[in-house]
Order: sequence, then structure tokens, then C-alpha cells
Amino acid sequence: MNYSMEIQGSAALSICESTLLCLGDLGILRTEDIVGILKDAKNAHVAVPPHISVQTDHQAVNSLIDRIIKGGNRLKL
Repeated sequence: MNYSMEIQGSAALSICESTLLCLGDLGILRTEDIVGILKDAKNAHVAVPPHISVQTDHQAVNSLIDRIIKGGNRLKL
């Protein structure tokens, strides 16, 4: 992945995360709905079987979204 793609990905993540938090703060989405959205996004990047040693971009995305869900990021979990 090149540097430009990393910047674009970081910007997209920040925008989406802020949007979800705002929708939660405004009471438009419940915490369960936000977590559901994150889990759907996570599941779109299914992990590769454990015997494959090289981490793919999909595995990295899956892992990152899982950390966001577990971290809560102000979502009252």
C-alpha cells in the first residue's frame, strides 16, 4: 500500500468514525446499531485461515475494526 492510500484510508476512517459517533450522540443510532455497522464492516474482511503466515490487507482491516469495537471509542458499551 502506498503512502497516498494510507492517508486516504486514515481520512476515511476518521470521517466515518466521527459520523457514527455524531449519530449516536444525537440519538439517531443506538450503540447496538453502531456496533452492528462496525461488525458488518469487519465481517466484510474475513480473516484468512491461521496457517497462512502473511497478513493481508483484509486481515489488517478486520483486526483494526475489531480493536475499534473492543475499545468502545466513547460508545457506551
